[in-house]
Amino acid sequence: MKRIALHWQILAALLLATLTAAAFRGIFPEGEQPAFIKGALELCKLIGDLFLRALKMIIVPLIVTSVVGGIAGLKDADGFGRLGLKTMGFYMSTGLLAILLGLFLVTIIQPGYGPDGLPNQQIADAFAHKTGVTEGDMAKVAAASGNVPEGKGIWASISGIFRSMLPENIFAAASSNESVLGVLVFSLIFAVAVTRLPQDQSVQLRGFFIAASEAVGVIVHWIMAFAPIGVYALILPVVYQTGFGLFANLGKYIITVILALAIHSMITMPLILAFIARVNPLRHFRAVKEALIMAFSTSSSSATLPLTMECVRDNVGVSQRVTSFTLPIGTSINTDGTALYECVAVMFVAQVMGVHMGFAEMFFVVVAALLTSVGIAGVPHASLVAILLILKNSGVPGAEAAVGVLLAVDRFLDMSRTAVNVFGDTCVAVLVARSEGEKLAIQE
Repeated sequence: MKRIALHWQILAALLLATLTAAAFRGIFPEGEQPAFIKGALELCKLIGDLFLRALKMIIVPLIVTSVVGGIAGLKDADGFGRLGLKTMGFYMSTGLLAILLGLFLVTIIQPGYGPDGLPNQQIADAFAHKTGVTEGDMAKVAAASGNVPEGKGIWASISGIFRSMLPENIFAAASSNESVLGVLVFSLIFAVAVTRLPQDQSVQLRGFFIAASEAVGVIVHWIMAFAPIGVYALILPVVYQTGFGLFANLGKYIITVILALAIHSMITMPLILAFIARVNPLRHFRAVKEALIMAFSTSSSSATLPLTMECVRDNVGVSQRVTSFTLPIGTSINTDGTALYECVAVMFVAQVMGVHMGFAEMFFVVVAALLTSVGIAGVPHASLVAILLILKNSGVPGAEAAVGVLLAVDRFLDMSRTAVNVFGDTCVAVLVARSEGEKLAIQE
């Protein structure tokens, strides 16, 4: 009997979890659920957390072994500079396009205004009274707000990104698992150092890391075998607890974000693939669909990294050299969906609060969204710090309460923008590979 493809298994788990949660909410409204429903939700949370932990557990070993094993054997280590410039250039360019698209749509649709063309008072009241916001949501906002430096401007936070590239303790950076940037930089430096060793030592070290990379790949396959169960366990509690109460009130805002994400991923990036990389966008999408579904399910680009690398390397046909270089970097700095979302969210809150944004203010939002999206950790709700930072530096009042309300309906948007982030990573990997003259498996 033919085995069902992984992406269909994950999609089925997503649908089944949504239907189960909807049935639970219909029969047992939140606050009235019996003990066995509470127990089932807690069990799902445990299983989902274990699945995410397993994925995150393998990230650092995957990066170190794949980067060192794939790059240490190259004689032309000087080519790293060229590869790095291309990667950064493509990432920053696609991020800027995403932000400008978000700014255009939020300005045209104006989700923060009512039918009368004035700031939506109903949404402003929801911000003021923190409608639908749980204590857990506000705790997340408070924690994020604590990371926003008061009175030091946006550059104080951005400078931390460059510090994270060279951590004082590489083991501490690896154990924190909040950003892979420091681990990646160290792995690249170590790989270049291996190329400078005598031939026999270089071959031995590279052989060790290649074998280790293969072993890590086996572990990834073991973890992915449980992906449908993990996705079901992750989604069911989220849908049950989130509900749909605030979605109608914030409908225009949600539609604006989703529309912008859809245009960027279904029009902008495919056009870039078709006309710059000269590859078929549909073939590329089919090749990476499993990674996109996983990113949507987990809301974590970092947790999806093992599967993303596997899809790009094995299905798309990008070399190990380019895959191991571009994708870990992309997990930290290429967040097209997040940057777009930050821009839309800031402009939406400003519209609701009646704060006029002129050209200079919008220019600041664009630059700030681009810069703060770099280095954002690939974990759920990591953009809260950036949004609060931009709002406070833009003089928008009531930032914490507004972000708390947005957070109450953010899970679906978080899932969507994470999928766009990962899709952008795969596209840039293709762009870099094609610029290096590689022939891909998805090409005719």
